[in-house]
Amino acid sequence: MHRITLILILFLFLPDIYIYFVYLLRRTKRRWLLWAYWTPTLLLTAAYIYYLYLGGANAMSHNAQAIGFLAILTLLLAAPKTLFMFCSLVGMGVRLAFRKCPLTPFTLVGLLLGLVSFGNILYGSTEGIRHFQVKEVTYQSARLPRSFDGYRIVQLSDIHIGSWVGKEKDIEQMVNLTNSQKADLIVFTGDLVNQQSHELEGFTSILSRLHAPDGVYSILGNHDYGTYYRWANSQEEADNLQHLKDLQQGMGWKMLNNAHTILRHRGDSIALIGVENDGEPPFSQHADLPQATQGTQGMFSILLSHNPTHWRRQVLPESDIDLMLSGHTHAMQMSLFGRSIASLRYPEWAGMYYEGARALYVNVGIGYVGLPFRFGAWPEITVITLKRSS
Repeated sequence: MHRITLILILFLFLPDIYIYFVYLLRRTKRRWLLWAYWTPTLLLTAAYIYYLYLGGANAMSHNAQAIGFLAILTLLLAAPKTLFMFCSLVGMGVRLAFRKCPLTPFTLVGLLLGLVSFGNILYGSTEGIRHFQVKEVTYQSARLPRSFDGYRIVQLSDIHIGSWVGKEKDIEQMVNLTNSQKADLIVFTGDLVNQQSHELEGFTSILSRLHAPDGVYSILGNHDYGTYYRWANSQEEADNLQHLKDLQQGMGWKMLNNAHTILRHRGDSIALIGVENDGEPPFSQHADLPQATQGTQGMFSILLSHNPTHWRRQVLPESDIDLMLSGHTHAMQMSLFGRSIASLRYPEWAGMYYEGARALYVNVGIGYVGLPFRFGAWPEITVITLKRSS
């Protein structure tokens, strides 16, 4: 929390300090106006400290909606000012190098970028989070049994249902849109909740409406274990995880926890394998790939594994799995012109990736964590069509 607070203070106060001394003090001596300029920043900081430091050990869980709202207000306030400050500093640097260069163009560019960023943040936090996008992709393989040619799989990931409290109609829209794809199979690749299993309780009737002829299968993601919540004891943590499993079973979802099932279609069969979360440190590692794949060797296989880094760390070198489906990255909930800062951490962060004939698909998820915002990396419903290649 201290690290987050330091980032917040720098993000909020640095551009304010710059604009105050470089622009405001030179143009007005009215004290009420100077004080008014600081009021939004001071109120935001006070509210943030109240929720984060006075909200107890699990403030991020108990006050998720309020803290998310404050985070959006912080972005709306600070991002435009930061862009303006950057353009102004560039202008001053150019003016020092070229004495007669005017500052006005840089100021105008800064104002324009500030307005654009304000609009993007406002859209991403109001409409972007519910801008569900259906992505159609195809995976071809010569190993695919002929009867599975044209088989359709819908992949959902990272719903983070606790972030949708009060937005039940949006989840209903997502369920209806998913069902309308008429897929043969629906899979969910982890992070159903944010921190606690009870987040799911108000949504079970909605999510139980997801339907496909061959069923709905799911796995666990790093958030599903409840490790980001400070429990009174280990038994509470274990009970929380079991409750999540029970709720999914009650919804008709079939969990693949280091296990597999055989899908049969028109006389042929393929293996659907699921492992528990296997993330690079500090994310939890619970996967047992040898156990999950036991008895599937030689079959065309699809693996559900939440973290895409698992593909290169273990799946490619230690198995013959054809296609892996994952989530986790959210594309950092923002993508511009096909680029995301998620690529700085994850070599495979969105879409389809190949190593020879084997592939990984990374779904950018439905929900969000902490920051109720998506822009470019819209909530994704993926329809994967399997095709047999010659």
